[in-house]
Amino acid sequence: MPTERRSSLTPVERRLDAWAHQRLEALEGRGRVRGVLLEFAVFTAKQAWACVFGALMLLLLLATHLWYPEGVALSRSDALVIGAVGIQALMLLLKLESGRELWVIVLFHLVGTAMEVFKTAVGSWYYGGEGLLWIAGVPLYTGFMYAAVGSYMVRVFRLFDLRFDHYPPRWATALLGAAVYANFFGHHYVFDFRWVLLALVVVLYARCVMHFRNHRSQDWRRMPVLAAFAGVAFFIWVAENIATFAGAWIYPNQDDGWELVSLSKLISWLLLMIISVVLVTFVYRPQPLRADPEEPVADPAPLSR
Repeated sequence: MPTERRSSLTPVERRLDAWAHQRLEALEGRGRVRGVLLEFAVFTAKQAWACVFGALMLLLLLATHLWYPEGVALSRSDALVIGAVGIQALMLLLKLESGRELWVIVLFHLVGTAMEVFKTAVGSWYYGGEGLLWIAGVPLYTGFMYAAVGSYMVRVFRLFDLRFDHYPPRWATALLGAAVYANFFGHHYVFDFRWVLLALVVVLYARCVMHFRNHRSQDWRRMPVLAAFAGVAFFIWVAENIATFAGAWIYPNQDDGWELVSLSKLISWLLLMIISVVLVTFVYRPQPLRADPEEPVADPAPLSR
């Protein structure tokens, strides 16, 4: 692995990458099927590690939903805030997350909380219970759920050494992200432009291809970026179903009991992905795959201007 890339990984990620490289080297020449299965296992393990913040948040939501005692002085929502802060602090102390990425995760938190305050005010969803750590009817743990998306995005960039062909101009993606965010608010008062915005996403990213490395060899895999967006949106929708089951928030149609979140929410989550991608490019600037596969590849550079 190039020194520049390896130095950007956390200690746990370096060990995971080294284990993957050793196992894949050991299987060289021992059958294609075993190699493919192991590579898939490595890919899954790295994806799981990228989701660690979100997974811990979901576990916290489920555990407090199932076992949090009634009648205690500390409300469940306040306990969730304290637990979420503890998870974030522990990840920094254990060097599972870098300070370089923290400010983008905080930005996710602020952007998400602002949207939560508005959406609850107009009745899109609401939060049960009560507590002290609330703002305008929104418990502060909600921002950490958006931060979990940011944590995943920055980790994926590092773990898979992402490179892009035909990445659209960042000014265009920034304008699109701003329009998507504005539509989350504006569609309550004017026309809902989500289908127009979705069409613009397709037009803007149609030619974009993502290259990634599953381990530290120079083998690259490729995937259309739109397919990656759709996949991430689907798994966010799955996480949303778990969170609403745990009572993290409640949609109006769930007043009489939990039910599956509508598949139409996939469009909302895919559009949210655009905001996520734009924010992450402030830490990792999208870079093309180099023409020479033997040339060392530097770690993705932070946005410098």
